[in-house]
Amino acid sequence: MENVVLIIHLILALSLIGTVLLQRSEGGGLGMGGGGGTANSRPPASAISKFTWMLAVAFIATSITLTLIAAGNTAGSSVADRVGGADLSAPVSVPDLGESLLPPSPAEEPLLPAGD
Repeated sequence: MENVVLIIHLILALSLIGTVLLQRSEGGGLGMGGGGGTANSRPPASAISKFTWMLAVAFIATSITLTLIAAGNTAGSSVADRVGGADLSAPVSVPDLGESLLPPSPAEEPLLPAGD
């Protein structure tokens, strides 16, 4: 079921890209310009713009459906459950760091060659 919805989703995405690219440009990026002196200068919605809206609604619906399917498939499990053979309840051993966590004293530092 998930694969069928995913294929439909991909077809809708490609169709949506195609229909947006086929639409006539209204010019003046970001909604500036567009001509006309009236406040409501937009022409009535054409068939291709209505089709674009239908594709967009279907795309959002398949997105939500895929999210719900994925959430249902992973309910009650985690990544740690899927790791095979790993015993995550075993205690972790910490290496012995000695008594002091301070850096070594100058007498304990390694000898370095003299720089030129």
